[in-house]
Amino acid sequence: MSVIPTVKATLEETPYIVSFIDDLGHTWTADEPSEVGGGNTAPTPDRLILASLGACTAITLKMVATRRQLPVTGIQVELQLNPDGKPANGNDIVRQITLHGNLNDEQQGQLLKAANACPMHKLLTGEIRVQTQIKV
Repeated sequence: MSVIPTVKATLEETPYIVSFIDDLGHTWTADEPSEVGGGNTAPTPDRLILASLGACTAITLKMVATRRQLPVTGIQVELQLNPDGKPANGNDIVRQITLHGNLNDEQQGQLLKAANACPMHKLLTGEIRVQTQIKV
């Protein structure tokens, strides 16, 4: 039986600070910058999306490198949302991956393919449906 990933977001009295707890008991927060009325105490929602893609990319690459015994000694993923400004349609994420280790061109290609197949990449580039209900 697979576990359904679940996150509960709660905003109470402090403007824009949202507390999260997931089904595994992890907790974290999000906030907005002070220039829009937040306290700038935590990442913004768009940065959390980038962080999810960055974490998934790095983890996927490490798993693939380990399984294929590739000489990867470190991975850095830098992500930017709409670095050239907000496009007319959609959004652009630029992802730059730095791999540390003595990798040849074929191995780099294998890891690029793996990065583009990581679960968060697939989620963000696929069709997403959001069903919303309000409870009082």
